[in-house]
Amino acid sequence: MTPRATDRARYDRATAHLDAPLAVVDLGAFDANADDLVRRAGGKPIRVASKSVRCRALLERVLARDGFSGIMSFTLAESLWLARAGFDDILLAYPSADRAGFAELAGDPGPAAAVTVMVDDMAQLELIDRAREGGREVIRVCLELDTALRLLGGRVRIGARRSPLREPARLAELARSVVRRPGFRLVGLMAYEAHIAGVGDTYTGSPVTSAGVRLMQRVARRELTERRAASVRAVRAVAPDLEFVNGGGTGSVQHTAAEEAVTEIAAGSGLYVPSLFDTFASFSGRPAALFAQPVVRRPGLGVVTVLGGGYPASGAAGRDRLPVPYLPEGLRYDRREGAGEVQTPLVGSPADDLLIGDKVWFRHAKAGELCERFDALRLIGGDRVVGTVPTYRGEGRTFL
Repeated sequence: MTPRATDRARYDRATAHLDAPLAVVDLGAFDANADDLVRRAGGKPIRVASKSVRCRALLERVLARDGFSGIMSFTLAESLWLARAGFDDILLAYPSADRAGFAELAGDPGPAAAVTVMVDDMAQLELIDRAREGGREVIRVCLELDTALRLLGGRVRIGARRSPLREPARLAELARSVVRRPGFRLVGLMAYEAHIAGVGDTYTGSPVTSAGVRLMQRVARRELTERRAASVRAVRAVAPDLEFVNGGGTGSVQHTAAEEAVTEIAAGSGLYVPSLFDTFASFSGRPAALFAQPVVRRPGLGVVTVLGGGYPASGAAGRDRLPVPYLPEGLRYDRREGAGEVQTPLVGSPADDLLIGDKVWFRHAKAGELCERFDALRLIGGDRVVGTVPTYRGEGRTFL
């Protein structure tokens, strides 16, 4: 049997008593992926991106391992919830306009000590100040550096559109505003290089594209290493007690960790290893999070229909955002129908061996978004379900 066929047999045995749809996390693969992230980080701590996990039990599991420290959250409401659940080092990676949340943060010493908020504009500081409603707790602040690569005098821009702060001088200017403003403390600097950490460099059948992406990423890494170091120096000149400089992502862990200016790495998707990471040559992981849909129809030779399955990932719409039929090997979508809201036809020779009620296993294109479709994850150890844990959704929390 191939490794994938062996995994299918394990998952089918483990969940034989359970009806699909269902979602699982293979703990052996999850832990192996965690070990690989730590190895690639080369001794620098990894801050876990909660949006890529969206399950408190699994956040606790990975943070109990050596090499991991702290959470990178995605909304203020989530940050407050996690702080009240006992997590004590939470970096909110995106600016917020949640006035009620800021009032709660400023009025409670527990969350205020645990949560750091993201700022890249004076208007965000002013919003927080107006939202305090008399709260006197000091707000911990992190600034974000724009990491995009700009070529041809700025006419070509490669990278996510995030922070407006690009030059060290502008970061230092905002840093001075934070330091001078009562009720705030500047504690961190973050720079997420999405065009390196989140873009694969191996495209089957397209060697020219693959080579072009690798060249772009080499140039981008060199440019960002210099600019990030200069930005850190500029901010530390204003705030010498800066606690952390966060960078990276699953796809660039080893490269970012090599930068002296960076003190910690962000990663999360590498724990589940969704299908978008199949195009990365710099590392390989084991798919750990999967979902199963039941076969409900056999329309003809070489075709089965499963219930639901239309769970596209966020980002620019395209086939790479669809879940991947993974087990049994050899199934694919009908091009005219794709992944359906209520039913999904799958074609390929393995269809003829599937019976009504059998499970087809899929991988989501992205990591944590899978958890918005299921209220529980079945944890698989070997060929047994060894536990069931709620997702954020299962705990009644849908933050975005």
